[in-house]
Amino acid sequence: MNKTLTISYQEFENWTSLDSKEQDLVQKAYSIAEKAYAPYSNFRVGAMLLLKDGTEVAGNNQENIAYPSGLCAERVALFYAGANFPETPIQTLVIVAKGDLIKQDDCVSPCGSCRQVIAESEKRQKTNIRVILVSESGRTFIFEKGTDLLVFAFGISE
Repeated sequence: MNKTLTISYQEFENWTSLDSKEQDLVQKAYSIAEKAYAPYSNFRVGAMLLLKDGTEVAGNNQENIAYPSGLCAERVALFYAGANFPETPIQTLVIVAKGDLIKQDDCVSPCGSCRQVIAESEKRQKTNIRVILVSESGRTFIFEKGTDLLVFAFGISE
């Protein structure tokens, strides 16, 4: 039996097309990315979460000389939210990156581990997380649910 999966997303030329709240989250994600600890890759990633009650949570990548002991920006933010606001659903996750590892027009997409944590966060809170990916040049992708980034997530069934 053949089946087909379809993933829907929006693409914008620039994040300035987003609503004012999401623009604010993008600006804050770029700001927190500047504070990333990335002495080995010089690749800085910033993540901002907007929780249902309006709380904002920031995260950035934290490298470690004993690779892979570092942590991605997305997981820093998601784990902080899970530890400190476990009953408050996450509405939006914004991810930005800058550095020589990708072209300025390419959006950084979460790694497999981060995708699994996003999927688990959606499962935990029983609601979708809007994911906004923004390139250094401003190109923007929006996914209405994190599981669109990881089909057949471990332990998650549709």
